[in-house]
Amino acid sequence: MDPVIIVGAGPVGLTLALALARQEVPCVVLDEGPGKDEPRPARTVVLREDTAALIERLTGVPLAHAGVRWAGWRSVRRKQVMCEVAFGDADPAPLHIAQHVLTDALRTALAGERLVRTAVDSRLDTIEQEPSGVTAHTRGTTGTWWRGSYLVGCDGPRSTVRKLQDIRFPGRTAVERHAVATLRAELPWYEEALLHRQPPWRTSGPSAGEITARPLPDDVWRLDWLLPPGKDLVTPELLLTRVRETLAGWGGGPTPPYELLDTGVHTVHHRLARRWRADRVFLAGDAAHLLGALGTHGLDEGLRDADNLAWKLALAWHHGPHEALLDSYQTERRAIVAARLRAADQALPLLRSGGGLRAYVPGTARGHDTLLMDGHLGRGALGAPGTYAASPLAPGPLEGAAPVGTAPGAAVTDVRVTAEDGTFVRLRDRLGRGALLVVLIAPGTGVWERRHWVSAGIMPRLAAAVSALPHHAELLVAESYPGAAAHTVLLVRPDGHLVTALSGVRPADLYAAAEAMLGGPAADEAETDAKEDAGAASR
Repeated sequence: MDPVIIVGAGPVGLTLALALARQEVPCVVLDEGPGKDEPRPARTVVLREDTAALIERLTGVPLAHAGVRWAGWRSVRRKQVMCEVAFGDADPAPLHIAQHVLTDALRTALAGERLVRTAVDSRLDTIEQEPSGVTAHTRGTTGTWWRGSYLVGCDGPRSTVRKLQDIRFPGRTAVERHAVATLRAELPWYEEALLHRQPPWRTSGPSAGEITARPLPDDVWRLDWLLPPGKDLVTPELLLTRVRETLAGWGGGPTPPYELLDTGVHTVHHRLARRWRADRVFLAGDAAHLLGALGTHGLDEGLRDADNLAWKLALAWHHGPHEALLDSYQTERRAIVAARLRAADQALPLLRSGGGLRAYVPGTARGHDTLLMDGHLGRGALGAPGTYAASPLAPGPLEGAAPVGTAPGAAVTDVRVTAEDGTFVRLRDRLGRGALLVVLIAPGTGVWERRHWVSAGIMPRLAAAVSALPHHAELLVAESYPGAAAHTVLLVRPDGHLVTALSGVRPADLYAAAEAMLGGPAADEAETDAKEDAGAASR
C-alpha cells in the first residue's frame, strides 16, 4: 500500500511521521525548506505534561536537559503577589523549550526511521484524489509526483493543502501582539515563570504593563510585553527601552548586566478551519487552527492532533477503510479547539477592556489573574486538555461501567503497570503502538512474580476476553489507579484516552466498548451486514 504523505516538516508534521512509523506505516514528509531550522532563541514553545511525554516517547530523548521545567509560577499585580504555584509530582510543571531544539530532536529521531522518507526543497502545488489514493505534485529542482494512501497537511497557517482543498479558514486577525526578547541575565526568580501585570514603572495604557518571563537553560529568559491594539511599528529602540526598564524595575535599581540574544514580534490570530477532512486529505496543527491568546499555546493542540490522527490512519492503512473512525478525527479535535477559542473570546473582553468600573469591583483583579494563570499553565477552559466524552467513538451506556478518577474520554493518569513480559513500566510508555490497552487494577500483584498471579483469580478469564477483542490489545496490570476499586478493568485508546472502566471481567461489555471505539464494525463487515439485511427485507 502507498505511504502516507505529510506536507510540512514542523513539529506537528514530524511528530505525525514518527507516530505513524512507530505503528509500521510508511510516510513521505514533503519539506518546503532545506531540512534544517535556523536557530531562533526568541521562538520558543511551552509543552504541557501530555505533549512533552508524547515527544519524549517518540524521540526517546528526555527533554528536560534541553529546556526548563518550571519550578513554580508567580503572578504579580503592581507590587503584590496575587498567586503562586509550586510544581511537583502531583502538579507537573510545563516544559519551556526553544522550538528549533524541539524540531532538531524530532528530525534526529526520524533520521533513523526506515519507514520515513523526507524530501527537502519540495513545495506542493497540486493534489489529485481518487477512491484508491491521492497524488501530490511538488516543485523543486525537478517537478515530482508523489503517490500516497492519505495526505495530511501540516503546513502551517498559510497551508497550501487547505487552499487546494478550498477549505475556508475564518476567524480573527491580530487578537494579541507581543514584543519578544530573549536574553541572558540573572533575574530574581530561579527557574520560576512570572506574569507581571501593571508594574509600577509603567502606568499608561490598558495593556502597557503585562510582562511574561519564562526561563530557559543557562540563565536565558524569554520576555514578552503585551502591546496595545493596533499596528504600531516595534522599533529596536522601543524593545531596548522595554528590556532596560523591566530589568531595572525588577532589580530595584539600575539596569543589571544582560546579553540580548534575539528579538521579535509575536502576533496571535484565532482561526478554525471549516473542515479538517476532505476524503483522503486531512489538516492538522496550524493548518487547521490558530490560537494562542491569554498565555495559551497552539502547538499543544497541534501535537494532540497528530496523536489523535496517527492511530486512526494506522488502523485504516493496515486493515482497510474505517470511515467512521477517520471521521471521528475532525469531530473530536475540532470540537475541543473550538471550545478553547470560545473560552478565549469570552475572556478577552474582561481581561483586555482597560478596566472601567469593573476594575474597582472587589476580587475582580484576582479573578483576572486566575483566568490568565489557567491559560499559561494549561488549566481550566482556556488551557486544559480536552476530553472526548461526546465522541462518536464513545460506547453507549454499559451495565458494568464503574466510576474511576478519570472521566470517559479524558487522558488516563500515568501509573506504573506490569507488562505482559512481567516488567514494570509506565502506562504512558505503552501508548502509541496501535494496540488497545486493557488495564486490570489488582492490589498486591506488584510484590509477586508474574508467574504466581497470571493464571490465578480472574486473570485467565480476562486474558481470554482480551484475546477475543476486535483489535489487537495488550493486557496490563496496575496495583492502583486513582478512584478505582480492586478488579476494575480500564479500556484505553492507543492515544491514551479512557474509553470506559468496567467493574470486573465483563467480556460482552469490553467487546462492545472496543468495537465502538474502532468506529463500529469494519467497512467490509458493515457492507456485508447491510447487504444481508437488504436481501432479507426483499425476501
